[in-house]
Amino acid sequence: MHYLIIGAGPAGVRAAEALRRLDPSCEGTLIDGEGEAPYSRMAIPYLLEGRIGEEGTYLHRRGDHYDALGVALRRGRVAALDAAAKTVTLEDGQSLAYDRLLVATGARAIAPPVPGLAGDRVRHCWTLEDARAIMEHAQEGAEVVLMGAGFIGCIILESLVKRGVKLTVIEVQDRMVPRMLDETAGGMLKRWCEEKGVTVMTSTAVEEVGEAGGRLAIKTSNGEELTADLLVVAAGVSPNIGFMDGSGVEKRAGLVVNARMETSLPDVWAAGDCAEGCDFSSGDLSTLAIQPVAVEQAVIAAKNMAGMTAEYHCALPMNVLDTLGLITTSFGAPEGVGGDAVRRTDETGWRYIRLEFADDRLVGAQAAGHVQMVGVLRGLIQSGRPLGRWKDVLLKQPERIAEAWVDTACGLA
Repeated sequence: MHYLIIGAGPAGVRAAEALRRLDPSCEGTLIDGEGEAPYSRMAIPYLLEGRIGEEGTYLHRRGDHYDALGVALRRGRVAALDAAAKTVTLEDGQSLAYDRLLVATGARAIAPPVPGLAGDRVRHCWTLEDARAIMEHAQEGAEVVLMGAGFIGCIILESLVKRGVKLTVIEVQDRMVPRMLDETAGGMLKRWCEEKGVTVMTSTAVEEVGEAGGRLAIKTSNGEELTADLLVVAAGVSPNIGFMDGSGVEKRAGLVVNARMETSLPDVWAAGDCAEGCDFSSGDLSTLAIQPVAVEQAVIAAKNMAGMTAEYHCALPMNVLDTLGLITTSFGAPEGVGGDAVRRTDETGWRYIRLEFADDRLVGAQAAGHVQMVGVLRGLIQSGRPLGRWKDVLLKQPERIAEAWVDTACGLA
């Protein structure tokens, strides 16, 4: 049995390891499209901050790990899949056959259609190559513009501030992290960053990037022109599945999979950021770009590829973000599903909580500054337990969420 895995990120590597354990006599090939040692993108911020070196991003530091595992590590990008012939073709024309295939190609950074958005001083922050260029240009005192204040953008923001740069953030939406936080929480985060010395421009777009005196000249939709030593683009990501065009696979934003992580093609599975699995909150399909979810999906896929029966249960959408010391979180359906809701804001204390209900169950939450609530909010939403009398209490005193969690767990609601 020859297992072929496309993608050498955390999902692909974990699947390869699981397959070798589940089927010791198998042959395995892992295709890496970047030409780097397999690494975790989530470690790149620590590299930018100087907390680790490049080896600290590697999924395994031993250079012989994949040889010892008995998995062939191939370099190259996949150009096409022929499901009928059970082959994939690399960009260099080589063809690789498989018996069972896992697509774990993750996501790719989105490049908005902005004139001049290219060059060594215009970088995404998605690969080790990007990180090297950012570290070269984002020296202490450098002027840096960050395009995008979403989840990934705010992680990069933290790293850039720690490098000592003069930072301006430009976000096209009306608030920071708009897919995670509402106007109140997003506005609070903006004010927090500004108090820490970061310039934040919301409801503003980058319209053109040029050069002036050896530096970048960045024109914005509000009429300003900024000069910078570096522009970091964090405009979002999308599933990296372009090579699947023409394969006949069912896809939406990502590859559609069932509970066994099978795609619509025979003997083809998918896991991680390239796959659309079950969303706990909506019951619909969605991509949940969270590394633990990607790894769990990969293990489920590997078990089924090896002939076992395993199913992946719906994942709870969740985000926890530390931006210069302010913790913001969202879980489940943070904008609600049309049920009762409560919001509490403490502007001077940098605290905010929003709870969303469906009947007497908590289905969504947002919070800022409430570190102690992170585990409780996740647990109460994911459990789906009826709140009973606690719903009325929480509508008046949402800060008592931990008490509600304990009582409902003990059957005292």
